[in-house]
Amino acid sequence: MKVPAIIRAVARPKNTVVENNGRPGPNQYPVRERAGITYVPGGNPKPRNGKVIGHIVNHQYVPIHDVEALSKPTMLSYGSSAFVHSVSQDLLQDLLAVYQPEEAFSIMSIASLRVIRPSVTNSRMAAQYAKSFISKFYPGAALSPNTVSKLLQTLGQDGQRRKKFYDRRIAATAAEHHVAIDGTLKQDTSTVNDLSRFSYKGRVKGRREVSVLYAYDIELMEPVCAEVFPGNSIDASSYPAFIKDNDIRNGIIVADKGFPPSKIKAELENRPNLHFLTPIKRNDVRIANNHMLDFEGVLCGIEKRVLYKKAKIKGGHFLYAFKDASLYASEEAAFLNKAKLHDGFDPAKYEHKRETFGVMVLESDRDMPPETAYQCYDDRWKLELVFRRYKSDECLDRTGAQGDFTVIGSEFVNFLSTVMTCRMLAKARDCGLLKEMTYGELMEDLNEVWRKIEAPEHPRTDDDGWVHTLKLEFDELERLGLSQPIPQPEKKKRGRPKKNQDVITKPERPRGRPRKDASEVCL
Repeated sequence: MKVPAIIRAVARPKNTVVENNGRPGPNQYPVRERAGITYVPGGNPKPRNGKVIGHIVNHQYVPIHDVEALSKPTMLSYGSSAFVHSVSQDLLQDLLAVYQPEEAFSIMSIASLRVIRPSVTNSRMAAQYAKSFISKFYPGAALSPNTVSKLLQTLGQDGQRRKKFYDRRIAATAAEHHVAIDGTLKQDTSTVNDLSRFSYKGRVKGRREVSVLYAYDIELMEPVCAEVFPGNSIDASSYPAFIKDNDIRNGIIVADKGFPPSKIKAELENRPNLHFLTPIKRNDVRIANNHMLDFEGVLCGIEKRVLYKKAKIKGGHFLYAFKDASLYASEEAAFLNKAKLHDGFDPAKYEHKRETFGVMVLESDRDMPPETAYQCYDDRWKLELVFRRYKSDECLDRTGAQGDFTVIGSEFVNFLSTVMTCRMLAKARDCGLLKEMTYGELMEDLNEVWRKIEAPEHPRTDDDGWVHTLKLEFDELERLGLSQPIPQPEKKKRGRPKKNQDVITKPERPRGRPRKDASEVCL
């Protein structure tokens, strides 16, 4: 189709030609470069046109931009991604020792994204990956919904490789550390897997759950291995299986009230370094028979004000009684509020209850300092707060296709996310940030820290790689070791500098006229 003269007259690169494709719009007049000449036998050579390099738009030449370059972001969310990455490199090494590199990168990407966005679903995984520095730390991870679902199923099916990974974690636990074993229930509404069952509490609430048992290092406050059981599985049956499956030979089994230690008697006898610690009911006759409420001291090394007593009982076991002053006050207040609400205060009942307000009594087969027994049981609740971030099944799309293997694989990734979160909490606590804000507030701040892709690999607060970063956020990054602070010039000391003792100085000339010697005085 003929090109108007006014279009042909527009300035454009040399050796180009304008065409008219007849379709009105911004691309109606494409500009093609001359690719060469076609020789015609017995005729004149004809020019050969090449690719389109631009268009005549609004009476001016507009070149075609590099679409591929424009499709890539120039900046990504950095703060929270760098925080997760800074505490998880040993986990990557353990994964690489068991899984293929591309699998390890995908696993670490999913686990990291669940820490940054705990409710992220499979369908949103790729989008979150593309806009964060997780894509720079673990490049090439395949995170489409189908790929993630297939990976989780593969992780759940391959129990041998999961065990090898957990074996490396257990072997790396320091010999002097205490390893506790505990469990938690996680909501799972799937109707197509055998793990989703009604637990005793779940039946009352009308929801199905799965049971997750985990062993964790008390000193480090992070899990070392985990395993999924049906939601209706009781501790008496799941604990022995967990011990055998993971070949746990050292540690302390921390259980809830009512757990019978006799159910793991065989495991305890075959593993002399494995012990149990479980609370007993406040009306247990052994408390009165051993005078456990006659406290003998106050625990040291903890922030709470806690009384304690330790006693050896029949059978070689030990009882550890504790009375928390804060818990005493809260339980007394709850009792009085209930009595006030129903106008039914009973003095005799109050006197009977008051003796056990704030009291916790633990039974164990191990002789240990009262501080250790208290820490073993009290710290489990701190880890439980971390597990609550991953207790729903929002990380799995609600498609009704959450099979057994997918749930197991997802919990394996949640295990990694939990380890990362525990370490991040410890790091934030050690640098004093958790005294000034909550963990959630800290993550909100870090999620807002963006950095250019082409910025220096080792960030400095004064480099040009940051995007709209506030001074408060720089302070958090520096305290977490995620950005090098700006070097401060040395302050000049006031006053005159001291003379160097090694410098030879001229002798000081005496002031005034010299005195005459007595022999020189004229008589």
